[in-house]
Amino acid sequence: MRERDDPAVIGRRVQQLRTRRGLTQRQLAEPAYTPAYISTVEAGRVRASDEALRHIAGRLGVAFEELAVGRPAHLATELRLRLTEAQRVLADGRAEEAAGQYAALLAEAEIHGLRAEQATALLGLGECALETGELERARESFERAEAHLADESLPVRVPAVRGRAVAHYLAGELRYAVYLLESTLDELNRGGLHDPDALLLLYASVIGPYMDMGAHARAAQAAEFALALAPQAGDPALIARMHRSVARTLIAEGRVAEADASLAKAAELYRRLSLRTELANCHWMRGYVCAQNGELERAEHELRQAYTMLSESRAALYRSQAAVELADVLHRRGRPEESAVLLEGVLGDFSSERGAVHAAAAHRLLGIIAEDARDTEAAEEHYVRALSLLERAGAAGDLADLCRLLGDLLRRAGRVEAALDAYRTGLGHRTTPGTTTLGPAPAQPPL
Repeated sequence: MRERDDPAVIGRRVQQLRTRRGLTQRQLAEPAYTPAYISTVEAGRVRASDEALRHIAGRLGVAFEELAVGRPAHLATELRLRLTEAQRVLADGRAEEAAGQYAALLAEAEIHGLRAEQATALLGLGECALETGELERARESFERAEAHLADESLPVRVPAVRGRAVAHYLAGELRYAVYLLESTLDELNRGGLHDPDALLLLYASVIGPYMDMGAHARAAQAAEFALALAPQAGDPALIARMHRSVARTLIAEGRVAEADASLAKAAELYRRLSLRTELANCHWMRGYVCAQNGELERAEHELRQAYTMLSESRAALYRSQAAVELADVLHRRGRPEESAVLLEGVLGDFSSERGAVHAAAAHRLLGIIAEDARDTEAAEEHYVRALSLLERAGAAGDLADLCRLLGDLLRRAGRVEAALDAYRTGLGHRTTPGTTTLGPAPAQPPL
């Protein structure tokens, strides 16, 4: 409970409640105190002891904390119920509506000094901002939540740390995202803080950055740990998220049937939980699986479903990322004009600080389409833009492939020296596959 209010504030509160109930000072005082004592309390001339306040609260029929800090009885419980409702609204894909609820709840929790509820509201605001692509606001919310939880154990702080990492990841800051996640995993495992939900959340979240950076071995190991932890975790939403993340490593290893099965499990869990955005992401990943397996018609169907669902939930950044995957499938199906229109329509949603990896993928594909149309100048411009974005994000595997495309384009244009520079850049990234972190892999959980 927060520190008690000033005696003058408490005195006014006592007087208002006593008057409202039609009690005299004598009736309020008896049998333990005198009317004169109640008079001094109401005038704010004495700091009543906890024992005295409990007596007065009992006579007034209110909770002790309502007198001490002005907090109505059961307020914390009511706030938690309303926070759960906001969480359900967010899970239903209505991020803007949920953000309004979380903001109101945060203000109410701040008035009454309920730090745990403030942290929960801030976490919700951060998740809403991730959904709508407001990454700076998301980071600020998660940082504030972490500050409110500073006195709590590390497993309690993990959702805030994970939120910050995801915000940095979506902004294209892959190395820092990995650093945050790995350092937290290391601290948990070395400190013996083997909380299954916390570990599962971190391992599921680090798979995406690992894959984008070309660290497939670390991604596969994180997936194995996540799968081993899943039976111990109590949160079905976490298990569903884990299945979706694990599918990415299975794809990289060519285990397409297993990846599809993992995504089907996630989709079923999300259907039961009514988590529309996460369910849309499952369709997105299933479309990606199908595309990698050459099932382009089914891939287009899954990705269109994901794109529609994410558009309905106003998850702008995720929608734009799914659009890039769909555009790739459309191009592979021989519809480059449709692909280019879709890409041009979503490029404005990206920047070097917001969805850099997918922005690079969009420019890469637009470069290929321009090259096929013999527009060498436009193709080079798109490749160079993509290269700049990937260098900032540190996506080594994609960088090497892009350097090859740019080098081939320059070589065909007769610019041999520039082509060699592009090839050398690509080879430099190929020489250090999987180099993604600031140090060795984090300590492993005792599985």
